[in-house]
Amino acid sequence: MDAFEAVVFDLDGVLVDSERIWDEVRQAFAAEHGGTWLPDSTRAMQGMSTPEWASYLVEQVGVRLSPEEVASGVVAEMTRRYEAGPPVLPGAVDTVRGVAELCPVAIASSSPPALIRAFLEATGLTDVVRVALSSEQAGAGKPAPDVYLAAARELDVDPTRCAAVEDSTNGLRSALAAGMTVFAVPNPHFPPDPTVLARVAVLSDLTNLPAAVQGRA
Repeated sequence: MDAFEAVVFDLDGVLVDSERIWDEVRQAFAAEHGGTWLPDSTRAMQGMSTPEWASYLVEQVGVRLSPEEVASGVVAEMTRRYEAGPPVLPGAVDTVRGVAELCPVAIASSSPPALIRAFLEATGLTDVVRVALSSEQAGAGKPAPDVYLAAARELDVDPTRCAAVEDSTNGLRSALAAGMTVFAVPNPHFPPDPTVLARVAVLSDLTNLPAAVQGRA
């Protein structure tokens, strides 16, 4: 088999244990501003870009603010939570560095650019990750393929020659729609749809990724 020409990582749930923090912050913000959390709200917003989930909280959850005010308030609280350092998952930094020794790496995330930068600066990966994109910079959020396609363009690599690393249903769908080979590290708190998992390679641990990537070489 030919080797991958690049590997594109999701951020939340893959490199940072932040999915639960996002959920907690959004729920608290919604309750504070007159919203009613719906049974599927948590999963519905996974992968959405900032403008998309802000609009969702207004239109579906009933938050009594503008989408711009929602985005500003939630991101401000997330930034505050990150001040002591983002909750980096065990082995994440070494895994990114290990893969970067094999091929170029990128991040394609639904997090806003400020939180992506905070992660890169806190982990010393700024010079290792060649491209770091937020879906709000690329168009539609996940499950649309926009952010993965944009990352491949910036790397100057055909998407079909890239591997993607994801944890959520919408993220997996996004990378698949971009035509990438997808590795799943399922989020134990928000398990992906089994029918989507059946379409990708599943890793029991992120630290197994360098070996999996090398196995393609």
